[in-house]
Amino acid sequence: MAIQPLAYRMRPKSLDDIVGQTHLVGKDKIIYRMVKAKQLSSMILYGPPGIGKTSIASAIAGSTKYAFRMLNAVTNNKKDLEIVAAEAKMSGTVILLLDEVHRLDKPKQDFLLPHLESGQIILIGATTSNPYIAINPAIRSRTQIFELKPLSVEDIALTMERALADSERGLGTYDVVLDSDAKTHLATASNGDVRSALNALELAVISSEPDAEGNIHVTLEVAEECLQRKSLAHDKDGDAHYDVLSAFQKSVRGSDVNAALHYMGRLIEAGDLVSISRRLLVMAYEDVGLANPQAATHTLSAIQTAEKIGFPEARIPLANAVIELCLSPKSNSAISAIDAALADIRAGQSGEVPDHLRDGHYSGAKELGRALDYKYPHSYESAWVDQQYLPDRLLKAKYYEPRLTSKYEQTIAGVYEKINSNKKE
Repeated sequence: MAIQPLAYRMRPKSLDDIVGQTHLVGKDKIIYRMVKAKQLSSMILYGPPGIGKTSIASAIAGSTKYAFRMLNAVTNNKKDLEIVAAEAKMSGTVILLLDEVHRLDKPKQDFLLPHLESGQIILIGATTSNPYIAINPAIRSRTQIFELKPLSVEDIALTMERALADSERGLGTYDVVLDSDAKTHLATASNGDVRSALNALELAVISSEPDAEGNIHVTLEVAEECLQRKSLAHDKDGDAHYDVLSAFQKSVRGSDVNAALHYMGRLIEAGDLVSISRRLLVMAYEDVGLANPQAATHTLSAIQTAEKIGFPEARIPLANAVIELCLSPKSNSAISAIDAALADIRAGQSGEVPDHLRDGHYSGAKELGRALDYKYPHSYESAWVDQQYLPDRLLKAKYYEPRLTSKYEQTIAGVYEKINSNKKE
């Protein structure tokens, strides 16, 4: 019989054993309180692979002593769900971990819904997709949605230490010498994916020959080979993954082409196309923004090309994008504007939507005074007419402050100022 991978064997048996996700399972946090009060409700756990969705589900089951079953929304059929439902009817409650819950088809969904309503099945859906977009509203409305975060380097290092010390489920029966740089590499280059780190560690241990003293020596070279990702750090200080990403963005923001290429080179050596792509798109909108709107389009095109051709050739379109972003004029006016608007909203500065802007496409809207005095801009010269859009309490709010660093933003700033000047006090 095949031995399960280390990551599977090291799944926590209770919430106290979980490493990371303290915003959900830490003391007095929401899932911790649910388990402690024995008031479980169905939930969706979403986030990147290998960060603890299954671990949290199994730990909840272990902490509550409920029966725990695992199914996949794609590979398991309705008959499998019927078996779980029958067991729930017999035992009272079953916790069902349903992986890829966003792929649940309508017949399976229709079967599940009444069992979720009754509480006989407590669904823990796991998905890497945004549930607000990918999951059917009927399921979503019956669950609480919790976002999981990639584990920190410290969390993954602690999990590996536990695995090396655990003789029952882990690698404690081996005499392992794990070099510090190898440990750092496994914890950082796995990009928050503890499953990858643990399984790479196990491969490194079981594939290495013991030395004369019986010790298994895991070096950085072995760790890189087993994880199939180069170390992000190439100097004696061992820069952390997120330090490199931070330096990458700050170099682009500061228009230093050579520094930006250097830091992206480290990420390319690590084979980390996902982080590079995400950061490039963020920079295109956050740092270049309205100073050169075409840069965002060019960046997306470069990323799509890179994904299609893969490394090593992917470095070429990525370099094109980085150089353009570095040497483009910069403007953070868009992010500053939306953050200013959000700050007002979070401070309770919202107010009522003016009556003439409210929806008038329903019976009774006229009697309520909805949309009666709305002026349709396209009926006026230049498609603009002076009327109130902001709520009364925010009439004087100004969020957008143009940055005149490019001809494009100078142009739209001119339009902005003209509109403002034509408004009545």
